[in-house]
Amino acid sequence: MRTPQIHPTDNLEADLAYQKTILSSVSRTFALTIPLLPPDIEIVVGNTYLLCRIVDTIEDAGSLSPETKQTLSKLFLDAVLEKASVQSFVDPCLIALKDYGNQDELDLIAHTPTVLRILHTCSSNDQAAVSRCVSIMSEGMSYFHNKQSEAGLKDLAEFEHYCYVVAGVVGELLTTIFATHSPAFAKQLQGHEDLAVAFGQALQMTNILKDSPEDKARGVSWKPTLVSQAELLIIANQKLKDSLRYILLIPKEDYGMRRFCFLAFGLAVMTLSKIATHNQFQFKDEVKLSRKVVMAFYAFTKIAVCSDALMKAFFAIAGKPLRSIAE
Repeated sequence: MRTPQIHPTDNLEADLAYQKTILSSVSRTFALTIPLLPPDIEIVVGNTYLLCRIVDTIEDAGSLSPETKQTLSKLFLDAVLEKASVQSFVDPCLIALKDYGNQDELDLIAHTPTVLRILHTCSSNDQAAVSRCVSIMSEGMSYFHNKQSEAGLKDLAEFEHYCYVVAGVVGELLTTIFATHSPAFAKQLQGHEDLAVAFGQALQMTNILKDSPEDKARGVSWKPTLVSQAELLIIANQKLKDSLRYILLIPKEDYGMRRFCFLAFGLAVMTLSKIATHNQFQFKDEVKLSRKVVMAFYAFTKIAVCSDALMKAFFAIAGKPLRSIAE
Protein backbone atom coordinates (compact mmCIF):
# COMPACT_ATOMS: atom_id res chain seq x y z
CA MET A 1 0.00 0.00 0.00
CA ARG A 2 1.43 3.34 -1.03
CA THR A 3 1.58 5.88 1.78
CA PRO A 4 0.61 9.43 0.78
CA GLN A 5 3.06 12.23 1.53
CA ILE A 6 2.20 15.66 2.92
CA HIS A 7 2.50 18.47 0.36
CA PRO A 8 1.49 22.03 1.24
CA THR A 9 -0.05 22.50 -2.21
CA ASP A 10 -2.31 19.44 -1.97
CA ASN A 11 -5.94 20.13 -2.84
CA LEU A 12 -8.10 20.62 0.28
CA GLU A 13 -11.19 19.66 -1.69
CA ALA A 14 -9.64 16.29 -2.52
CA ASP A 15 -8.61 15.79 1.12
CA LEU A 16 -12.15 16.54 2.32
CA ALA A 17 -13.55 14.16 -0.29
CA TYR A 18 -11.29 11.42 1.11
CA GLN A 19 -12.42 12.22 4.66
CA LYS A 20 -16.07 11.88 3.67
CA THR A 21 -15.48 8.63 1.77
CA ILE A 22 -13.41 6.88 4.41
CA LEU A 23 -15.82 7.97 7.15
CA SER A 24 -18.62 6.09 5.43
CA SER A 25 -16.33 3.04 5.14
CA VAL A 26 -15.22 2.84 8.78
CA SER A 27 -18.44 3.86 10.53
CA ARG A 28 -22.01 3.47 9.34
CA THR A 29 -23.37 5.31 12.37
CA PHE A 30 -21.12 8.37 12.32
CA ALA A 31 -21.31 8.64 8.54
CA LEU A 32 -25.03 9.14 9.17
CA THR A 33 -24.80 11.54 12.11
CA ILE A 34 -21.79 13.80 11.38
CA PRO A 35 -23.21 15.32 8.14
CA LEU A 36 -26.13 16.65 10.21
CA LEU A 37 -23.80 19.20 11.80
CA PRO A 38 -23.21 22.71 10.43
CA PRO A 39 -20.49 22.54 7.70
CA ASP A 40 -17.66 24.07 9.74
CA ILE A 41 -18.37 21.79 12.71
CA GLU A 42 -18.87 18.77 10.43
CA ILE A 43 -15.30 19.02 9.16
CA VAL A 44 -13.61 19.16 12.55
CA VAL A 45 -15.86 16.52 14.16
CA GLY A 46 -15.41 14.16 11.21
CA ASN A 47 -11.67 14.75 11.35
CA THR A 48 -11.56 14.05 15.08
CA TYR A 49 -13.53 10.84 14.65
CA LEU A 50 -10.99 9.56 12.12
CA LEU A 51 -8.07 10.40 14.40
CA CYS A 52 -9.80 8.59 17.27
CA ARG A 53 -10.51 5.66 14.96
CA ILE A 54 -6.78 5.31 14.28
CA VAL A 55 -6.14 5.08 18.03
CA ASP A 56 -8.97 2.57 18.31
CA THR A 57 -7.59 0.45 15.47
CA ILE A 58 -4.30 0.08 17.33
CA GLU A 59 -6.20 -1.00 20.45
CA ASP A 60 -8.33 -3.52 18.55
CA ALA A 61 -5.37 -5.23 16.86
CA GLY A 62 -5.35 -8.53 18.73
CA SER A 63 -2.04 -9.66 17.21
CA LEU A 64 -0.07 -6.77 18.73
CA SER A 65 1.56 -6.95 22.15
CA PRO A 66 0.71 -4.28 24.73
CA GLU A 67 4.24 -2.91 24.33
CA THR A 68 3.86 -2.53 20.56
CA LYS A 69 0.48 -0.84 21.02
CA GLN A 70 2.00 1.61 23.47
CA THR A 71 4.86 2.39 21.09
CA LEU A 72 2.52 2.98 18.16
CA SER A 73 0.19 5.12 20.29
CA LYS A 74 3.14 7.30 21.32
CA LEU A 75 4.30 7.66 17.71
CA PHE A 76 0.79 8.62 16.64
CA LEU A 77 0.42 11.22 19.38
CA ASP A 78 3.80 12.73 18.51
CA ALA A 79 2.68 13.02 14.89
CA VAL A 80 -0.61 14.72 15.85
CA LEU A 81 1.20 17.16 18.17
CA GLU A 82 3.83 17.79 15.44
CA LYS A 83 6.65 16.51 17.65
CA ALA A 84 7.68 14.03 14.95
CA SER A 85 7.01 13.38 11.27
CA VAL A 86 3.81 11.65 10.29
CA GLN A 87 5.76 8.98 8.41
CA SER A 88 7.54 8.01 11.64
CA PHE A 89 4.14 6.72 12.74
CA VAL A 90 2.60 5.51 9.48
CA ASP A 91 5.42 3.28 8.28
CA PRO A 92 5.97 1.19 11.46
CA CYS A 93 2.20 1.05 12.08
CA LEU A 94 1.46 -0.43 8.65
CA ILE A 95 4.29 -2.93 9.10
CA ALA A 96 2.97 -3.97 12.53
CA LEU A 97 -0.56 -4.33 11.12
CA LYS A 98 0.42 -6.18 7.94
CA ASP A 99 -1.91 -9.06 8.86
CA TYR A 100 -4.77 -6.86 10.09
CA GLY A 101 -8.05 -7.80 8.46
CA ASN A 102 -9.84 -4.45 8.09
CA GLN A 103 -8.57 -2.89 4.86
CA ASP A 104 -10.55 0.32 5.33
CA GLU A 105 -8.86 1.00 8.66
CA LEU A 106 -5.46 0.24 7.13
CA ASP A 107 -6.24 2.69 4.35
CA LEU A 108 -7.14 5.30 6.95
CA ILE A 109 -3.80 4.81 8.71
CA ALA A 110 -2.00 5.11 5.38
CA HIS A 111 -3.80 8.41 4.85
CA THR A 112 -2.93 9.84 8.27
CA PRO A 113 -1.10 12.68 6.44
CA THR A 114 -4.36 13.57 4.68
CA VAL A 115 -6.33 13.59 7.93
CA LEU A 116 -3.75 15.80 9.65
CA ARG A 117 -3.63 18.21 6.70
CA ILE A 118 -7.35 18.78 7.20
CA LEU A 119 -6.87 19.29 10.95
CA HIS A 120 -4.30 22.01 10.24
CA THR A 121 -6.87 23.98 8.22
CA CYS A 122 -9.19 24.23 11.26
CA SER A 123 -9.14 27.18 13.65
CA SER A 124 -6.43 27.29 16.30
CA ASN A 125 -9.08 26.80 19.01
CA ASP A 126 -10.45 23.71 17.27
CA GLN A 127 -6.95 22.33 16.75
CA ALA A 128 -6.16 22.80 20.44
CA ALA A 129 -9.40 21.06 21.46
CA VAL A 130 -8.75 18.14 19.10
CA SER A 131 -5.14 17.80 20.28
CA ARG A 132 -6.31 17.67 23.90
CA CYS A 133 -8.90 15.02 23.09
CA VAL A 134 -6.50 12.84 21.09
CA SER A 135 -3.79 13.22 23.77
CA ILE A 136 -6.07 12.07 26.59
CA MET A 137 -7.47 9.23 24.50
CA SER A 138 -4.11 8.03 23.20
CA GLU A 139 -2.37 8.20 26.58
CA GLY A 140 -5.40 6.69 28.32
CA MET A 141 -5.65 3.76 25.92
CA SER A 142 -1.91 3.24 26.22
CA TYR A 143 -2.39 2.88 29.98
CA PHE A 144 -5.19 0.36 29.46
CA HIS A 145 -3.23 -1.74 26.93
CA ASN A 146 -1.65 -3.54 29.89
CA LYS A 147 -5.07 -3.97 31.48
CA GLN A 148 -6.49 -6.11 28.68
CA SER A 149 -7.58 -9.47 30.03
CA GLU A 150 -10.45 -11.91 29.87
CA ALA A 151 -11.26 -11.18 33.53
CA GLY A 152 -12.14 -7.56 32.82
CA LEU A 153 -11.30 -4.28 34.52
CA LYS A 154 -10.62 -4.12 38.24
CA ASP A 155 -13.74 -2.32 39.42
CA LEU A 156 -16.39 0.25 38.53
CA ALA A 157 -14.01 3.16 39.10
CA GLU A 158 -11.56 1.75 36.55
CA PHE A 159 -14.45 1.06 34.16
CA GLU A 160 -15.65 4.67 34.48
CA HIS A 161 -12.12 5.92 33.83
CA TYR A 162 -11.81 3.73 30.76
CA CYS A 163 -15.12 5.04 29.42
CA TYR A 164 -13.88 8.58 30.05
CA VAL A 165 -10.59 8.29 28.16
CA VAL A 166 -12.26 6.46 25.28
CA ALA A 167 -15.44 8.53 24.92
CA GLY A 168 -16.13 10.92 27.80
CA VAL A 169 -13.33 13.13 26.54
CA VAL A 170 -15.02 13.16 23.12
CA GLY A 171 -18.13 14.54 24.84
CA GLU A 172 -15.95 17.32 26.25
CA LEU A 173 -14.49 18.01 22.80
CA LEU A 174 -17.92 18.23 21.18
CA THR A 175 -19.02 20.63 23.92
CA THR A 176 -16.02 22.89 23.37
CA ILE A 177 -16.69 23.04 19.63
CA PHE A 178 -20.45 23.48 20.07
CA ALA A 179 -19.99 26.24 22.65
CA THR A 180 -17.64 28.14 20.33
CA HIS A 181 -20.20 27.88 17.54
CA SER A 182 -23.21 28.72 19.73
CA PRO A 183 -22.91 31.33 22.52
CA ALA A 184 -26.49 30.46 23.51
CA PHE A 185 -25.48 26.85 24.15
CA ALA A 186 -22.38 27.98 26.04
CA LYS A 187 -24.63 30.02 28.35
CA GLN A 188 -27.10 27.15 28.86
CA LEU A 189 -24.28 24.73 29.66
CA GLN A 190 -22.81 26.72 32.56
CA GLY A 191 -22.84 24.56 35.67
CA HIS A 192 -23.73 21.41 33.73
CA GLU A 193 -20.42 20.63 32.04
CA ASP A 194 -20.30 17.15 33.59
CA LEU A 195 -23.25 16.12 31.39
CA ALA A 196 -20.94 16.21 28.36
CA VAL A 197 -18.86 13.41 29.87
CA ALA A 198 -21.97 11.34 30.61
CA PHE A 199 -23.06 11.72 26.98
CA GLY A 200 -19.80 10.25 25.70
CA GLN A 201 -19.70 7.55 28.36
CA ALA A 202 -23.26 6.41 27.58
CA LEU A 203 -22.31 5.79 23.96
CA GLN A 204 -19.17 3.92 24.99
CA MET A 205 -21.02 1.72 27.49
CA THR A 206 -23.38 0.81 24.67
CA ASN A 207 -20.44 -0.29 22.52
CA ILE A 208 -18.81 -2.25 25.34
CA LEU A 209 -21.97 -4.21 26.12
CA LYS A 210 -22.85 -4.75 22.44
CA ASP A 211 -19.33 -5.91 21.51
CA SER A 212 -18.75 -8.03 24.61
CA PRO A 213 -19.23 -11.43 22.87
CA GLU A 214 -16.61 -10.60 20.21
CA ASP A 215 -14.26 -9.16 22.84
CA LYS A 216 -14.63 -12.33 24.91
CA ALA A 217 -13.81 -14.46 21.85
CA ARG A 218 -10.45 -12.69 21.53
CA GLY A 219 -9.72 -12.98 25.25
CA VAL A 220 -10.61 -9.45 26.31
CA SER A 221 -13.28 -7.86 28.48
CA TRP A 222 -13.82 -4.16 29.15
CA LYS A 223 -16.50 -4.83 31.75
CA PRO A 224 -15.65 -4.46 35.44
CA THR A 225 -15.21 -7.71 37.33
CA LEU A 226 -17.85 -8.73 39.87
CA VAL A 227 -20.42 -6.36 38.35
CA SER A 228 -23.44 -7.94 36.70
CA GLN A 229 -24.87 -7.06 33.31
CA ALA A 230 -28.01 -5.79 35.05
CA GLU A 231 -25.96 -3.41 37.22
CA LEU A 232 -24.16 -2.08 34.14
CA LEU A 233 -27.47 -1.49 32.38
CA ILE A 234 -28.74 0.46 35.39
CA ILE A 235 -25.62 2.65 35.25
CA ALA A 236 -26.02 3.04 31.48
CA ASN A 237 -29.62 4.13 31.97
CA GLN A 238 -28.51 6.89 34.34
CA LYS A 239 -25.89 8.01 31.82
CA LEU A 240 -28.63 8.16 29.19
CA LYS A 241 -30.80 10.31 31.48
CA ASP A 242 -27.89 12.73 31.85
CA SER A 243 -27.30 12.57 28.10
CA LEU A 244 -30.86 13.67 27.38
CA ARG A 245 -30.47 16.54 29.84
CA TYR A 246 -27.35 17.53 27.91
CA ILE A 247 -29.14 17.46 24.55
CA LEU A 248 -32.03 19.52 25.92
CA LEU A 249 -29.53 22.28 26.76
CA ILE A 250 -28.79 22.72 23.04
CA PRO A 251 -31.05 25.51 21.75
CA LYS A 252 -33.65 24.47 19.17
CA GLU A 253 -32.12 27.04 16.84
CA ASP A 254 -28.97 24.87 16.72
CA TYR A 255 -30.95 22.23 14.86
CA GLY A 256 -28.00 20.32 13.39
CA MET A 257 -26.17 20.02 16.70
CA ARG A 258 -29.35 18.85 18.44
CA ARG A 259 -30.16 16.28 15.79
CA PHE A 260 -26.57 14.95 15.70
CA CYS A 261 -26.65 14.30 19.45
CA PHE A 262 -30.22 12.98 19.59
CA LEU A 263 -29.62 10.53 16.75
CA ALA A 264 -26.57 9.02 18.49
CA PHE A 265 -28.48 9.04 21.80
CA GLY A 266 -31.56 7.32 20.36
CA LEU A 267 -29.58 4.55 18.68
CA ALA A 268 -27.85 3.91 22.01
CA VAL A 269 -31.19 3.80 23.85
CA MET A 270 -32.66 1.27 21.41
CA THR A 271 -29.51 -0.87 21.41
CA LEU A 272 -29.29 -1.00 25.21
CA SER A 273 -33.01 -1.81 25.40
CA LYS A 274 -32.44 -4.78 23.08
CA ILE A 275 -29.56 -5.90 25.28
CA ALA A 276 -31.82 -5.59 28.34
CA THR A 277 -34.31 -8.02 26.78
CA HIS A 278 -31.56 -10.54 25.91
CA ASN A 279 -30.22 -12.14 29.07
CA GLN A 280 -27.56 -13.89 27.02
CA PHE A 281 -26.45 -13.23 23.46
CA GLN A 282 -23.62 -14.91 21.59
CA PHE A 283 -23.09 -12.42 18.77
CA LYS A 284 -23.53 -8.66 18.59
CA ASP A 285 -25.74 -9.08 15.52
CA GLU A 286 -28.42 -10.39 17.89
CA VAL A 287 -28.74 -6.91 19.43
CA LYS A 288 -27.71 -4.87 16.42
CA LEU A 289 -30.36 -2.49 15.10
CA SER A 290 -31.59 -3.24 11.61
CA ARG A 291 -31.03 -0.67 8.87
CA LYS A 292 -34.81 -0.28 8.65
CA VAL A 293 -35.01 0.70 12.33
CA VAL A 294 -32.03 3.05 12.03
CA MET A 295 -33.47 4.85 9.01
CA ALA A 296 -36.93 5.09 10.59
CA PHE A 297 -35.42 6.71 13.67
CA TYR A 298 -33.28 8.96 11.44
CA ALA A 299 -36.50 10.26 9.87
CA PHE A 300 -38.15 10.63 13.29
CA THR A 301 -35.33 12.88 14.54
CA LYS A 302 -36.20 15.50 11.91
CA ILE A 303 -39.36 16.26 13.87
CA ALA A 304 -38.43 15.14 17.37
CA VAL A 305 -35.54 17.57 17.94
CA CYS A 306 -37.95 20.49 17.57
CA SER A 307 -39.87 19.31 20.64
CA ASP A 308 -38.43 18.67 24.11
CA ALA A 309 -41.62 16.78 24.99
CA LEU A 310 -41.26 14.47 22.00
CA MET A 311 -37.65 13.64 22.83
CA LYS A 312 -38.59 12.89 26.43
CA ALA A 313 -41.50 10.72 25.26
CA PHE A 314 -39.18 8.73 23.02
CA PHE A 315 -36.85 7.98 25.92
CA ALA A 316 -39.76 7.05 28.18
CA ILE A 317 -41.09 4.54 25.65
CA ALA A 318 -37.93 3.19 23.99
CA GLY A 319 -36.02 3.00 27.28
CA LYS A 320 -38.70 1.10 29.17
CA PRO A 321 -36.79 -2.25 29.11
CA LEU A 322 -33.85 -0.48 30.78
CA ARG A 323 -36.01 1.06 33.51
CA SER A 324 -37.67 -2.30 34.20
CA ILE A 325 -34.29 -3.67 35.28
CA ALA A 326 -33.85 -0.91 37.83
CA GLU A 327 -37.39 -1.27 39.20
